[in-house]
Amino acid sequence: MSEGTLKSRRRHELREFLMSRRARVTPAEAGLPDGGARRRTPGLRREEVAVLAGVGASWYQWLEQGREISVSPQVLDSVGRVLRLSNAERRHLYLLAGLNPPEREVAPEKRHMCDGLRRLIDAWMPYPAHIMDRYYNGVMYNDAAATVLGMRPGKNWNCLIDFFTDPMYRSRSKSWEQNARTVVAQFRAVCSASPDDEGFQAVLAEAKASSPEFGELWQRRDIEDAGQIRKELDHPLVGVLCLESSVMQMPVRPDLSIVLHTPLDEANTAAKLQWLASPEGRRGAMYPVAG
Repeated sequence: MSEGTLKSRRRHELREFLMSRRARVTPAEAGLPDGGARRRTPGLRREEVAVLAGVGASWYQWLEQGREISVSPQVLDSVGRVLRLSNAERRHLYLLAGLNPPEREVAPEKRHMCDGLRRLIDAWMPYPAHIMDRYYNGVMYNDAAATVLGMRPGKNWNCLIDFFTDPMYRSRSKSWEQNARTVVAQFRAVCSASPDDEGFQAVLAEAKASSPEFGELWQRRDIEDAGQIRKELDHPLVGVLCLESSVMQMPVRPDLSIVLHTPLDEANTAAKLQWLASPEGRRGAMYPVAG
């Protein structure tokens, strides 16, 4: 498909999208007097959107027609505010207008998804799974993550800092040396997207203060996108476990990441995880074991 055809399709979609969003906003919702007059079409008129957004009527008409005009993020945000666009719709408008979309935000009605996420990671049993926020702070974990990775209640945990400082995890991890560089490179990639975010700066400062090893790796300035990491652990009850961790995100909750661990076809890992989740395995885990 040619570039001209793609651009034509995008302009058509921009026109249809703006018209559909304009039609769903009533004058009363926009703060305009209705006047009781019957409208030929529902929603706001083009001229009303232009006035409320603080742009020229001709300019808005050209925008809705998909013409080649100069468009700024500030103007699109004004139009989006008048049309009462959600964050997802606002991002869609940016893309149709040929601009880089803003960062995803959590919609207010999606903030209470933790029950569903709890069901998700519990359904991943007997394999470890946990959820962390954008700063790598732990949010929740399933029983297998506690048994295998050493996550435990009553402890404020951060996946980056604990990777370097938690003695239980480090004593079990046989792949710590080769994974450390990847963990730091992935955290730098996340930080670089929000360089002025105080939350990232606080985690970074604590990591540097608590681990010289982290500080040395940070100075390398390696960058790597989040993906899959092979983990080899030496569990005190079942011995070697070979896992592959995958980081996943849900667009409706961009502030959270789901980390799922899948057993590899090595060291009879799947069967060992099944045993650890069994009543016999749970009883064995109740007694203190070195490591």
